[in-house]
Amino acid sequence: MTETAVYAAGGVVWRRVEGKLRVLLIHRTKYRDLTLPKGKVDPGETLAETAVREIREETGIRVALGVPVGVSRYRMPNSRTKIVHYWAAEATDAAVRTSSFVPNKEVAAVEWVSMKKARKHLSYPVDIEILDEFARLVDEQALPTFPIVVLRHGKARSRDEWDGADTDRPLTSRGRKQAEAIVGPLLAFGVRRIVSSPAERCVRTATPIAQAVGQRVQLCADISQDAWEQGRADARTVVGHRVRARKPVVLTSHGPVLPDIMHELALATGTMSGSYLGSASTLETGAFSVVHVPVEHPGAGIVAIETHEPRV
Repeated sequence: MTETAVYAAGGVVWRRVEGKLRVLLIHRTKYRDLTLPKGKVDPGETLAETAVREIREETGIRVALGVPVGVSRYRMPNSRTKIVHYWAAEATDAAVRTSSFVPNKEVAAVEWVSMKKARKHLSYPVDIEILDEFARLVDEQALPTFPIVVLRHGKARSRDEWDGADTDRPLTSRGRKQAEAIVGPLLAFGVRRIVSSPAERCVRTATPIAQAVGQRVQLCADISQDAWEQGRADARTVVGHRVRARKPVVLTSHGPVLPDIMHELALATGTMSGSYLGSASTLETGAFSVVHVPVEHPGAGIVAIETHEPRV
């Protein structure tokens, strides 16, 4: 991130009404324009957290992020560059019904419109470019998606300085901070189920997010490092089950095991192999990759993969 850039995040919020696709635009009070919901990153936030918060603040609707739909860059009046990251975000019927929006000093109104009307009336070309990428995904029947998150455990005590069993190695102070720091970003993607290797370092990494969603950590020896080193790991069965379930999930595992998990995700979804799989599985401790899979056609291939590095 450059010193002169201002970072922001937002989304293309969408829903289907009687089978017809509608996207949500905001009428801003001060600027008298029509745009996509977005806003600047607050100190300590990740871009994903910003997107969810800003959508809620500007539209009153709680969303979970779907697939990324692009990044816009433009020059502000003060000559600084603004960089805005966008995600698709489906608004459920329940979220719309419980919207807390009221006109205010920043947003005068919100409006659900067709794609054609949105493209015609959006005030800025950069917003239209984001909408066009969203439209491409719609045309390809890639929406909606669900996330399978591949998470590497937080920083743990090294083997050299640990006398006990490897599976009992605890997190360091930094590792515990990483486990807490990933809660907000993972919540932004709407995760609901947490699956983990039984190793202490994995379970302790997974515990804060499990507590945040009110779930227990589901232990799974098939993605443990012990099983991997002994040649009895079974990432294929684990991944196959999660793809069939079509529900947001976190798989918490170890550095050596992650490439196998990612490889099985590609096979289970009919996705072509490529170097991007290696990049998405070569994670620092406390980092995670979000694999976006189409709900209606999981076998049509992974729609996108995004990797998030730890903040601590």
